[in-house]
Amino acid sequence: MANYKKAKPDDRSDNVEKLQATIHNTIENIEAAEETLAFSSPEEKAKIQSKNNRRKEAVEGLREEVKDEAANRNQ
Repeated sequence: MANYKKAKPDDRSDNVEKLQATIHNTIENIEAAEETLAFSSPEEKAKIQSKNNRRKEAVEGLREEVKDEAANRNQ
C-alpha cells in the first residue's frame, strides 16, 4: 500500500503579518534601486525603472490581499 501524507491544515492566522513584511521588503528594494539610478548607465536605468514599476504593482496587489485577509480574519 502507498503511504499517503495528510495535507497540513490551512493556517492563515499569520498571513497579514507575512504580507505586510513582504510589502515592507519590496518597498525597501524599490528605494535601494532608486538610489542606484544616479550611478547607472541609461540601459541599467531603464531596467531598474521597469523592475520598480513591477514592484509597485506588486505592492498594490499585496495591499489588496492584506485587506482581504484582514476582512476574513474579522469574520
